[in-house]
Amino acid sequence: MTVRSMPTVDGLRVWVLDFPTDVPEADGTATWTSTTMVLVRARSGASHGYGWTYGAAACAGVITDLLAEHAIGRSVFDVPAANEAMHRALRNAGRPGIGGYALSAVDIALWDLKSRLLGLPLADLLGRARDTVPVYGSGGFTTYTDQQAREQLRGWTEQQAIPRVKIKIGEEWGTREDRDLARVEQARAIIGPGVELYVDANGGYTAKQAIRLARRFEEYGVRWFEEPVSSDDLAGLARVRAATGIEVAAGEYGFTLPYFAAMAPSVDCLQADATRCGGITVWLRAAALAQAHGLELSGHCAPHVHAHAAAALPNLRHLEWFHDHIRIENLLFDGTLDPTGGALHPGRSDAPGMGLTPRPDVLERHTRTTATAPAASP
Repeated sequence: MTVRSMPTVDGLRVWVLDFPTDVPEADGTATWTSTTMVLVRARSGASHGYGWTYGAAACAGVITDLLAEHAIGRSVFDVPAANEAMHRALRNAGRPGIGGYALSAVDIALWDLKSRLLGLPLADLLGRARDTVPVYGSGGFTTYTDQQAREQLRGWTEQQAIPRVKIKIGEEWGTREDRDLARVEQARAIIGPGVELYVDANGGYTAKQAIRLARRFEEYGVRWFEEPVSSDDLAGLARVRAATGIEVAAGEYGFTLPYFAAMAPSVDCLQADATRCGGITVWLRAAALAQAHGLELSGHCAPHVHAHAAAALPNLRHLEWFHDHIRIENLLFDGTLDPTGGALHPGRSDAPGMGLTPRPDVLERHTRTTATAPAASP
């Protein structure tokens, strides 16, 4: 294939989708009753690729107004070049935050499009380092009743045989310590001694508070303490890490490689979210950075975005099988993955790309707005 005959990105379409939660949800520092997905479709001829982020509706305008021109008209195969051009286009608008979310959604769609045009599962295009991708069940919202928590935990551990689960703590910015401890105790009693138990404070504690509570969590065999303090408090993360045998993890709010490099010495496992940090392109680089620091990488939320790229990582810890996003992705897409046994098997069906196709009726029902970026000039 000559350079002149290379397929190009012909256009982008963006949907803003709203999905109500099944029940009100909360973690240590936020509450919500709906989740917004910004879905991107990249087109080349009759082929399409899909990417998305879970972020503010304003991401759609960033894509159509600032980013689309740097992807449309470019070779489908030059995804890193498109990523770099979009990154530079955000210099004045802001790369962290909404700009990063928007860039990520487009990058993911471009990787999906490229692998579909080549007729390969994305995991095979990237090159596999593993056949299976471990996951952990994640939810355990602070708003759950005891019965709701019990049903969710048993669903993961007994029905799906997932051997690791996570609940939210740090309720009301760390002001409900007694309830946090009671819920950790309850979770251990439900899942039994053979399942790994993780907790996530979403930055709701102070460093001394997190250290004090970590000593209590150790009594219940807690394995993973996520964002015990704000992820911007690197000194606090390091203090908690040094004071407990529980692994400390953070990184889901990372948007740039320097951020991950600064955080790496303060955690036991680095997290990164491809729907925020710059798509699959930058997520793979974050994994290499983690490996250079002797760390494993864990994928944050949006498991169907991460699954194929995760198969390419030699230093993968696991992916987050997050209740809110799983419910949305299973509803919206055909071709979703099965976590039974505690692991995903991306690309097993040989469907190209990420193997997902939106259901038109669900897409229509949940669409708030949609926009199409103009096609490239001839």
